[in-house]
Amino acid sequence: MKSNLKIKILVIVVVILVCIYGIIGLPTSKDQLVANWQNNIHLGLDLRGGSQLVLQVQIQDAFKAEADTVIQRLKDQLNGKTIPFAEMTRNEPATIQAADTIQIDVKGVPATRAGDFRGVVNDNFSGIWNLTPVNQTDYRLNMKTSEALKLRQETLTQSMSTIEKKINALGLAESSVQQRGGSTTESELLVQLPGVDDPARVKQILKTAAILELYEVVGGPYATRDEALAQKGGVLPLNSQILGSPARGGSPAEVYILSRTPVVTGRDLRDASPQQDQNGRWETRFVLTQDAAKRFERFTAASIGKPLAIVLDKNILSAPTIRDKISDNGVITGIGTHDDAADLALNLRAGSLPAGVEYLEERTVGPSLGADSIRAGLYAGIAGVIAVVLVMLVYYKKSGINATLALILNAVILIAALSYFGAVLTLPGIAGVILTIGMAVDSNVLIFERIREELRTGKAVIAAVDAGFSKAFLTIIDTHVTTVVSCAFLFLFGTGPVKGFAVTLVIGLIANIFTAVFVSRTIFDWELSRQKNVVALSI
Repeated sequence: MKSNLKIKILVIVVVILVCIYGIIGLPTSKDQLVANWQNNIHLGLDLRGGSQLVLQVQIQDAFKAEADTVIQRLKDQLNGKTIPFAEMTRNEPATIQAADTIQIDVKGVPATRAGDFRGVVNDNFSGIWNLTPVNQTDYRLNMKTSEALKLRQETLTQSMSTIEKKINALGLAESSVQQRGGSTTESELLVQLPGVDDPARVKQILKTAAILELYEVVGGPYATRDEALAQKGGVLPLNSQILGSPARGGSPAEVYILSRTPVVTGRDLRDASPQQDQNGRWETRFVLTQDAAKRFERFTAASIGKPLAIVLDKNILSAPTIRDKISDNGVITGIGTHDDAADLALNLRAGSLPAGVEYLEERTVGPSLGADSIRAGLYAGIAGVIAVVLVMLVYYKKSGINATLALILNAVILIAALSYFGAVLTLPGIAGVILTIGMAVDSNVLIFERIREELRTGKAVIAAVDAGFSKAFLTIIDTHVTTVVSCAFLFLFGTGPVKGFAVTLVIGLIANIFTAVFVSRTIFDWELSRQKNVVALSI
């Protein structure tokens, strides 16, 4: 009995030490203690202050991009099978709600090749697009309703994921990105940035698409677009495009004719990082994936002495000449400052947004609001704890001390868990902490009342304590499991603040089972082991 009791006490002591270390670490001074506390306990926007952005994803951009891709593929397919056509265009959905109306018009297909044209479309695009004849020579492709809904959701999901990657890469680990509910705001995202007073840099990074592409240079540089076309007889070569290089650093703007299909794209990147060259100028180094590296190596080996255009967001950054075979890495020069190179690397790693974003709202929450909220929450929590402790001591006498100790340990475990998991504490989270205190008291009341009932039946003190804990255990588990299930639904379907409430409540419930059952029972056993003849229990 005494051996088991020592082991239980040792377990409790170890848990307390681990919790204290998670909260304040090993401080050597008061200032370090405060610093460790602030670093380990992450506060949300409503407590810490910061910025809040409301973004609207321009979903119609994704539909336009999808249609443009289909047009290019369809043109290649028709040219490959020598099926002539006069014109291939798409419409321009101007609003998010009208994005589903995207359509592709193909005109001038000879009636004699209608069967071949339908075969190409059905073989390659029938899974996503419906083909409808307009007349004998003209056709229209409309996106299927199910595919349009799928593209909408994928665009929102990818936008949220990309924004999260970009923000987290800035070190804003307590930030949150979530979709605003409601049919009228289905394309709106709420971005919360705790501790950020000036979100200008964040907005610039989010606005930058950072679509990196490496193209083979067909011709150039030229001074103007007209000069480029004149060099090719006024007709742009097949499967080529014209892109420009903006004026920078005293160099004039230039125009190049590039291949339409890129050799490498941003999707082929494995990593990107800022670095300095031999002259101390900042540049961005990128590393390719294994498959892209093999493809890039074959291309550069066959193109030694030819220029290669590095294109970012449809602007040519540079067009260096390939001097040797290149495998899995490259460098983007002419970036500017360290922050410019670091931001470009960040955008390349995070990837590009599938659609543009528009800022609808920007709000800055001052730290004074957070301080007031924390102070009010602390006052409410302390007042509640004091009231609960007084009631427990008056009603359950010395056993109330048992419940108070378990209650304090419950709070310590909860705060330590938030620290170890890197969870963000918000006002709803504080509400979850206070509710956890009530649940912890409820568990102790169940146990104490069961022990009282056993004592009234005439059982000995030790037997009554054993029966009280064993019979109340299933009831405690039942109430906690039902609450955890409710919290699971809150976490799955709720927004950020609701999720914070659910997380803190679940952690508190798990800690409560440990403190109310294990710790409280250990304290009873320790108290009873000190008495030779146990004839009464202060409860």
